[in-house]
Amino acid sequence: MAKLDNPIEIYKILPKTNCKQCGVVTCLAFAADVIKGQKRLNQCPHLDNNILEELEGKIIKQATPEDQLKQALEPLKREIVNIDFAASVQRLGAKLSSDKLTVKCLGKNFTVDSEGNIISDCHINVWVTVPLLNYIIYSAGNDLSGKWVPFRELSNETVWNSFFEQRFEKPLKQLIDTHPDFIEDLIVIFSGKYTETSFSSDISLVLHPLPKVPILICYKKPEEDLESKLNVFFDATAEGNLKIDSIYRLCVGLLVMFQKITSTHI
Repeated sequence: MAKLDNPIEIYKILPKTNCKQCGVVTCLAFAADVIKGQKRLNQCPHLDNNILEELEGKIIKQATPEDQLKQALEPLKREIVNIDFAASVQRLGAKLSSDKLTVKCLGKNFTVDSEGNIISDCHINVWVTVPLLNYIIYSAGNDLSGKWVPFRELSNETVWNSFFEQRFEKPLKQLIDTHPDFIEDLIVIFSGKYTETSFSSDISLVLHPLPKVPILICYKKPEEDLESKLNVFFDATAEGNLKIDSIYRLCVGLLVMFQKITSTHI
């Protein structure tokens, strides 16, 4: 039998009864979990041992988003060798010291050497590392326009819009709904600034995850029968300074950081 590298191939060998005895609602969902490595095939009680033995070692687990990003690091590190750090200071809004480039992310210093190694007093996760290296390599260095636009207006690649809403905007709204004081933490911990905008909100603040890729977060508190509302905006020049997929990944990385803070300190 050929290698099994997608949920459909796994699903074909399952009983398709949706019995839930494996702990998952449907057989298709179970198949997806097997490919992700979150379930083992022998957790289906209806598969014969001879089938399990035949399939042993033939299931190719799907790489997680984190694993995929880690794989993207190496080619970025190879590319950064060709970047002239001294000539990139103004383009990136960075500083140069001892042949190393220092970029401020959320008010914290991230220092990058010519081999793409990153040092910071702040927690470093791959969701932030990959966008940071992309920023250093590809940013056009466009000056900020002062015009705020939603994520969907940054690019024609609409596939990212749904990802952005589901993986960043909605979870961030839920996080702030649950921890209303976290807005203050964003100001104090990450050098955020309150600002006045024309958008309807109770609180509007600007964060600078990268010098030339600021983010505007507008939050309207829940009241009576109306639920809260959160919208995220970017400077209209954002995609020139960071590719759309890296903007998405940067925001997901910020969310991971925010969630860790609320779980350990709030």
